[in-house]
Amino acid sequence: MALVSKNCAEWIITDVAIWMAGGVSVPLYPTLVAETVRQIMEHSESKFLFVGKLDDWDMMKAGVPDGVKQIALSLAPEDALNAFPKWSDIIRDTAPLAEVNAPDMADLATIVYTSGTTGMPKGVMHDFQGLSIVGEKMIKVYNLEPNERMISYLPLSHVAERVAVEIAVLYVGNKIFFAESLDTFGEDIKRAQPTVFFAVPRIWSKFYQKASEAVPPKKLNTLLKIPFLNKIIKKKVLGAMGLDECRIALSGAAALSPEIITWFKKLGLEILEVYGMTENLAWSHTTEEGDQQIGWVGTPNDGVECRIGDGGEIMVRSLGNMKGYYKQPDKTAEDLTEDGWLHTGDVGEIDAKGRLRITGRVKEIFKTEKGKYVAPAPIENRIVTLPGLELACVIGQGMPQPIALLNITPEEQEKLSKGAEKEHFTKELEKLLARVNEQIDPHERMSTLVVCKEAWTVENNMITPTLKLKRNEIEKHYADGIAQWGKTRGVVWEA
Repeated sequence: MALVSKNCAEWIITDVAIWMAGGVSVPLYPTLVAETVRQIMEHSESKFLFVGKLDDWDMMKAGVPDGVKQIALSLAPEDALNAFPKWSDIIRDTAPLAEVNAPDMADLATIVYTSGTTGMPKGVMHDFQGLSIVGEKMIKVYNLEPNERMISYLPLSHVAERVAVEIAVLYVGNKIFFAESLDTFGEDIKRAQPTVFFAVPRIWSKFYQKASEAVPPKKLNTLLKIPFLNKIIKKKVLGAMGLDECRIALSGAAALSPEIITWFKKLGLEILEVYGMTENLAWSHTTEEGDQQIGWVGTPNDGVECRIGDGGEIMVRSLGNMKGYYKQPDKTAEDLTEDGWLHTGDVGEIDAKGRLRITGRVKEIFKTEKGKYVAPAPIENRIVTLPGLELACVIGQGMPQPIALLNITPEEQEKLSKGAEKEHFTKELEKLLARVNEQIDPHERMSTLVVCKEAWTVENNMITPTLKLKRNEIEKHYADGIAQWGKTRGVVWEA
């Protein structure tokens, strides 16, 4: 049974109801295009689709295969409410099941389709045992209690949000607030005053950029040195983000810039980097409070084993590991060994304390014309600290030196449309290029920063629903310009 909706209480209720009815839950991202909806629905053989709160149902609905029974949740788009049986009516008119399904812990609970940076999403299978064990261990690691407050805004169809929010609330009974929309997120988080907050680097970067525009880092450093102002300033800055009550701050999905980690630490908020993926229920490594080594993602979580395999690939084993990819035995055998070790696709190293450092992706690392290998992600994390920048994609396969393609924020785009800001922003980019190049090895240094005109979105297939770059699509889209940009130096604005 498939479920498509933005985050809301009904999402969690529906997911649990599917399990109680003996079904397998197949969550869909609320931003998928029609063709991907069709691929997943047909591949999973879903017979039902629960339709909830959505912004782009008109775009998605054409992908629902014929014969699939659709049920509209109470926050569904109006045309879905008018066309399909309503959840509320079914509850009103139907007696509860005489016998609630009591699944075996080894039974399949869900098929989670990866957001996929390349090709068709893969259906990752997880059983009830994995969800249960990871949920219990997560609660112990973070000492979660009923009085915790969380805000749910990253897609619940993503395994990290699902485990951190849905499974946690089922075990602990803490308070969950739901973000209404991207436009209201700032007010929503202030309303929630979360005590536990998980975000991807892009969100932490936005917090940092917005705060830096109001109070530049140098000025903040000066204010924090004044004894009687120190606490007031910290509370005011964090309060403006809605994080002044936050006791656990987590970052995952990609590396977070050292500059941002250090900045928040000065404010008294230690961001703990975590590591995991869909294939292991996002349960792999966590940075312990007070033992943070910037650039490292901590030690293995309880019940997790980690080793470095061939080519420096990180491999993990735990009861949270997937059962395999649905209908893809060959791919399962490729990524999961017979004795339970998962190939993560990430490259890294382990220090004497058992802490893990991720240095790149097996398939993302490229070789320049000089035969030197470059891992793009760490460089990109340094680039996007500049206020006004949204995303960066470093490329350089077979090129003399790497270059970086940039996306700017909508706010910066609006300023630039007025003309006066472009010269100033270009100078800031030139300083950024020089600063980042000073911090990296000679073969990694970029010759050019290219400001791209078009925003990279899920809709134009440049990023995934979890905000990861689709590098192959980006390189393909800009193929004609890349060859020319590689011959220039400095800052270039796409014509």
